[in-house]
Amino acid sequence: MSLIEKAVQRLDALKQAGADNIAEDKQRPPVADVPAAKPAAAEVPVRQRESSSSVPLADPMPTPNPAVSRQVDIDLVRLGAMGMVTPDLPRAAIAEEFRLIKRPLLSNATATGPTAIDNGSLIMVTSAMPGEGKSFTAINLAVSMAMELDYTVLLVDADVSRPSVLNRLGLPPERGLMDVLSGEVSNLGDVLLRTNIEKLSILPAGMPHPRATEMLASESMNRLLEQIANRYPDRIIVFDSPPLLVTTEARVLATHMGQVVIVVEAGNTTHGTVKQALATIENCPVKLMVLNKSREDAAGSYYGYGYGYGAEARSEAA
Repeated sequence: MSLIEKAVQRLDALKQAGADNIAEDKQRPPVADVPAAKPAAAEVPVRQRESSSSVPLADPMPTPNPAVSRQVDIDLVRLGAMGMVTPDLPRAAIAEEFRLIKRPLLSNATATGPTAIDNGSLIMVTSAMPGEGKSFTAINLAVSMAMELDYTVLLVDADVSRPSVLNRLGLPPERGLMDVLSGEVSNLGDVLLRTNIEKLSILPAGMPHPRATEMLASESMNRLLEQIANRYPDRIIVFDSPPLLVTTEARVLATHMGQVVIVVEAGNTTHGTVKQALATIENCPVKLMVLNKSREDAAGSYYGYGYGYGAEARSEAA
């Protein structure tokens, strides 16, 4: 075979090899046409889906309920040692007595039809004079009502000149009712306190104000009461009020209430004092009385004594 023939044969072999490669390439899909596989979103843990700044990309936590700003913890052991109602001692003597006291109040608050009471869910606890146990009664009544299955309770410290609810519960002073009425606090939820007693919240008295009586009689107070009374149909509002014969604030507050509970100190408060106190709120639709600081002796009669004696303390419905 001549040199020329060998060259032609070699050229034909190269052409054949090139044609085979082209045919094979045509059978393969282009690389750009095959997308890279992506892991499913469900396969990537939420904690790993972070940006370069290490900020989690997961959905943020839900916004807390603005109706109650924050929670405070009441020392229930301390409360029980003071002879007061606590959810963990439901069969204590004091708990049984407040069951009797609260029952007609709850019945009035939820009455419908001809027996319905305007603002029946607004309950003011007061007394004729200081020291008869109105704050003690208001706190116990609120805690007892919060133990019910069908109600939530808001305890309002409306004794704005001498507030004591937070102190008795072992809590520090807080902004509250007066700050809302004065415009210092625009959102009621900023001063409401949720407690570790289920279904019980507190509205503190807030900062003292020289025009407290006028503020309690103001249109702002009317709007506030309408808001807290009608926002939740299952809510009962208990007000710890000033004494009736010491300031005019209690008399003004009573005009907003559906029910008024007057605490009478056994063995100390006179009939004349009680009648004088009742005369200041004669236009209130429902008035009930509680005999406080009483004790039963061996003969079965009652006499007054200071509260705080644990299971011996008695509060009798009158």
